[in-house]
Amino acid sequence: MHYLPVETLYNFMQEVFIRLGVPAEEAKICSDVLIESDLRGIESHGIGRLKMYYDRIKAGIQYAQTSIDVLSDRAATAVWDGNHGMGHVIASRAMQNAIDKAKIYGLGCVTVRNSTHYGICGYYASMAIKENMIGITFTNARPSVAPTNGVEPLLGTNPICFGCPADYEFPFIYDAATSISQRGKIEVLAREEKDTPEGWAIDLEGESVTDTAKLLVDLVKKKASLLPIGGTDEVTGSHKGYGLSMMVEILSAALQNGSYLQGLHGFAEDGVTKVPYKLGHFFLAVNIDFFTDILSFKSITGDIMHQMAVSKTIPGRDKIFIAGEKEYLSSIKVKAEGIPIVPNLRKDIEVMQQELGIEMIKF
Repeated sequence: MHYLPVETLYNFMQEVFIRLGVPAEEAKICSDVLIESDLRGIESHGIGRLKMYYDRIKAGIQYAQTSIDVLSDRAATAVWDGNHGMGHVIASRAMQNAIDKAKIYGLGCVTVRNSTHYGICGYYASMAIKENMIGITFTNARPSVAPTNGVEPLLGTNPICFGCPADYEFPFIYDAATSISQRGKIEVLAREEKDTPEGWAIDLEGESVTDTAKLLVDLVKKKASLLPIGGTDEVTGSHKGYGLSMMVEILSAALQNGSYLQGLHGFAEDGVTKVPYKLGHFFLAVNIDFFTDILSFKSITGDIMHQMAVSKTIPGRDKIFIAGEKEYLSSIKVKAEGIPIVPNLRKDIEVMQQELGIEMIKF
């Protein structure tokens, strides 16, 4: 295990994007989103995902040059087409547009079609928080999750993100997939050469799959599925995770007349030729000032967080965490200690350096 300084990896990621043809200003946006993920301890979406973007740009299914078409712009709402450009750039501009609209109308909502993977949702909610607003964002994803009582991978991991300012040590940011785990965590397990925990995924017979390498292959082949929050049974709440995932799918596709379910698989009809993923996003900014005094909002929200944090714990558990807390604590630690690089991730970095002629990182 190696630990690399945050600034070193941040500069490296910018250089990789620039060498791939991403304009410098937009390469910075992409790197901002990725490094924020590493700071928050979300290893599935930081430097560990750089090779994925690298491969997709080189394969021609994601474009380094981002060109956005505004399909509709009416007062507090807008609909955009991202034309398969850099998801981070599309998303950051869409959320900023939602924020700008909320400053005028109290609410701002922008939906996007034909985008690409945009990294962690929490980054965009944080943009709204910095403006003393509530930030909400959803995105659909390539199919990998089975519906309740089903075995076919139809839905994406479809995350939900809600963030708001608070009179507390850190803001409230809930950012999580509607599946038990998301594909990025499976990829992290693969890099670490670990098995997938029992109950996270099933095959076409409904049996649990724990072989991580095989699972990643079978997800693409539609021979395995991740499970929604609640697992396979309504008794444990499977229908709730499934229903929330459906909600995200609708808001990420229907409002913008975009692609959905198997239309996000990333393959042409022949099942072999790779094509853009055609993802859809939803962004909502809520201007708190249009509802109540910002200090009052922050005080109430902070008190809700505080009362949760100091409530009685289960015997043997010494702490109750609030959404956003682990990420806040991680950022302090990572800034001091650096970003962990496992051997297989090191290989990815070395491949990109060699192919692009970069000598910024030495192990």
